[in-house]
Amino acid sequence: MALKSWATALAATAMTASFCVGGANAADELTLQLKWVTQGQFAGYYVAKDKGFYEEENLDVTIKPGGPDIAPPQVIAGGGADVIIDWMPSALASREKGVPLVNIAQPFQKSGMMLTCRKETGITSPEDFRGKTLGVWFFGNEYPFLSWMSQLGIPTDGSDGGVTVLKQGFNVDPLLQKQADCISTMTYNEYWQVIDAGIPAEELVVFKYEDQGVATLEDGLYVLESSLENPDMVDKLARFVRASMKGWAYAAENPEEAADIILENDATGAQTEKHQVRMVGEINKLVNGSDGKLDMSAYERTVDTLLAGGSDPVITKKPEGAVSTAVSDKL
Repeated sequence: MALKSWATALAATAMTASFCVGGANAADELTLQLKWVTQGQFAGYYVAKDKGFYEEENLDVTIKPGGPDIAPPQVIAGGGADVIIDWMPSALASREKGVPLVNIAQPFQKSGMMLTCRKETGITSPEDFRGKTLGVWFFGNEYPFLSWMSQLGIPTDGSDGGVTVLKQGFNVDPLLQKQADCISTMTYNEYWQVIDAGIPAEELVVFKYEDQGVATLEDGLYVLESSLENPDMVDKLARFVRASMKGWAYAAENPEEAADIILENDATGAQTEKHQVRMVGEINKLVNGSDGKLDMSAYERTVDTLLAGGSDPVITKKPEGAVSTAVSDKL
């Protein structure tokens, strides 16, 4: 009897161990496509993965860095991701072109986009842009700029009274080398690259999109419409957003640790601790304690800005079904 009891106990232990192993391997997989390379802009997601917040929600999250030739809407349309990070102008433009993207959460509450100009160019107001060369990012990042210029009545084709658009790479060289009078910068990244390159703040003039009344929402979380038709996927996405916002809250309280986590995940080794700590700090100002839920007034403002594009609007009609609370209602 003792031998039989021992054998029974051993079998039970084996079954328990097998169940535990199976349970550990049963985490729901989810792939996130970033809008750009690994950096403080995405600290909340890397922190959530590093600190086990995704694991606590029974998620196995793969984070795919972006790059200059990676368009997140194309990635998700091709099945390469479950969730993407994109700016709303790009996402809405993609939706109008046939990619059924839906905003499920909005971690960033404010825009960090700016035009940064050398003061020596004499530019003091947007009207002074006429006749100047302006550096602009593309791959979807040009939409807020084009909408702004259209609202000002400033042509972007280099004609008289207009501006010459320089297709800007993802660096600040055009300003440093005086190839452009102004360049696109973010409050958390390129602006500080200009400063670090030796041009002091007093020699610069900055135009924040927020201050110009043309700010549009950035860094939202988007999925395909089909994902929201599956209740299990909606539940998985809710767990993902919840854990991600926990990561953002942790990054806000621990910016230096968050920067270290970013550096550990940067396969290129191109980032510096000083820049990443500063970036995380600036990014936290844009997240601004968000719970991840989309502010519908900010959404309407973004749509109105994009529609007010004159002869070349970013979108031609108000979107339908472009946002959903199916996920945020579960937070």
